[in-house]
Order: sequence, then C-alpha cells, then structure tokens
Amino acid sequence: MSKFISLLFCCGLFAQDVRAVLDEQTAAWNRGDLEAFVETYENSPSITFLGKELSFGRDAVLARYKRSYNTPEKMGKLRFEVLTVNPLGPDHAMVLGKFFLTRTAAGGGDATGHFTLLLHKGPKGWKIIHDHTS
Repeated sequence: MSKFISLLFCCGLFAQDVRAVLDEQTAAWNRGDLEAFVETYENSPSITFLGKELSFGRDAVLARYKRSYNTPEKMGKLRFEVLTVNPLGPDHAMVLGKFFLTRTAAGGGDATGHFTLLLHKGPKGWKIIHDHTS
C-alpha cells in the first residue's frame, strides 16, 4: 500500500474515532445523562469550556451544564453536524461543527450554534480538552 493510501486510511479512521466522541455525547444528552455527556471531556483541571461563561476543569463544566440544563425540557434533543475534523498531530484533533438543540417553548425554544473542540488521545481514548461553543 502506498504511503498516500496509508495516510488516507489513517486519517479516515482518525476522523471516525473523533466523531465517535460526538456520537457518545449525543446519545448521553438525549437520554438526559449529563454525567455521561461530560465523561467525554478529559478529567483534568486544565480543560476549558467557553460559551456564555468560561469554565476550567471537568467538574466545573458539569456544574455549568447542570445549572443551565436542569430539566428535560431545557435539555431537549441534541444533534451535531461535523463540518471538519483536522488532525493536529498523532494524538490531537480539532473539530468544527454545528449543534442543533430542539426544545419546546417551555424549555427555551430551539437553539443552534457553532463549536470548536480540541481533543487529545490518551490512555482512555479521545477526550475533549477545549470546547468553545457559541
């Protein structure tokens, strides 16, 4: 197999592995399990989430989600559209995408926006180390 074909195969698997993290997040969110949703973030005090506020560490990210989405109506149903997955080396990746949150009017109405994720592949697989969602 040529190096070019090997590279394409590797990058395809790379993107597939990274996208699996988002599939895991979607499944957890849509069953109302914020703890499982946040398990996709690296368990480190240095991870960051930037949205309406800046949070550092997985515990702070979980606390923010629990404050903002404290009812099934506010959580609604989540869907992601991945726009790009860019390798940043053998164990880092950047994902650009859109989120779509379908909610009732009582839950705050539908919401959509963009996100940038930085992921790191460690002993526990791919984990989010930075999330900027707007």
